[in-house]
Amino acid sequence: MLTLLLIWSTLISTPDSTKPGLLVMAHGGPPAWNQAVLEAVAPLRAGRPTAVAFGMADPHTLQQALDTLQALGARRAVVVRLFMDGASFKHQTEYLLGLRPDPPARFLLHRHGSPDGHHSEGPPPPLRHNLELVLSEAGLMEAPEIGPILADRALALSQNPNRESVLLLAHGTEDDVLNARWIVAMERHAQLIRGLGFHAVRVETLREDWPALRTDAERRIRAFVEAETQAGRTVLVIPFRVYGFGPYRKVLDGLTYRADGTGLLPHPAITAWIERQWERLSRQAGWLKETSTALRPTH
Repeated sequence: MLTLLLIWSTLISTPDSTKPGLLVMAHGGPPAWNQAVLEAVAPLRAGRPTAVAFGMADPHTLQQALDTLQALGARRAVVVRLFMDGASFKHQTEYLLGLRPDPPARFLLHRHGSPDGHHSEGPPPPLRHNLELVLSEAGLMEAPEIGPILADRALALSQNPNRESVLLLAHGTEDDVLNARWIVAMERHAQLIRGLGFHAVRVETLREDWPALRTDAERRIRAFVEAETQAGRTVLVIPFRVYGFGPYRKVLDGLTYRADGTGLLPHPAITAWIERQWERLSRQAGWLKETSTALRPTH
């Protein structure tokens, strides 16, 4: 443990302040959720000033992250949003960071670590900082690194692909058009799994926060698992989430399936994706000219 702490201290105390900083935004959750994000970001800290802001565009944690970057000597930074959907909290984030003047019509405040959940309040003023910032647009569901991660998860669970089917489960959205975009992205990533010889690969969004839509989704999901089980096949359930199994254990209660509850993290390809976003946006902004030492995906 002492050795790990010393390594961690070295990583966070020797950033190269001549390079653009990195601010990673992540949803956040229980300690294991947060630790998985911190471990994914850890290899990047020595190469540039780095901070992590948990919460869904939470003003408090974002301000702390901006203050950290400035204390580390950063003058400019790339903000990489570690969300599945690139649209998540984008308007609110742009407003808080001073990248646009108008707040969203509904300002969502969810203080990280607080038990009170979502609630709307009048928008706070933009955050205080002297940094030049650029913001990532893409979500993880658009990343080419995701297909190989999901294939890794399926192979880790598999015992006999010919007698197994795979179910990819995601959060989804309320809007039908936006939810269809999730499905399209999941189907694209599922192609790699389909090439591994499984009987079937099914993608579904639970649409978790909207009860009527969720009821229909749960019915479809359970029907698929039941039908595959009756046909003598085992369903491998893989969460299409940044971390963890979400509410899926409850959704699948009483059914027979195989899962280890592992989302996209932990996986080195997520670190590589963060690095790739930082490098691409730094170059687009004209901040990075020299040959990069970027981490590359393992696939």
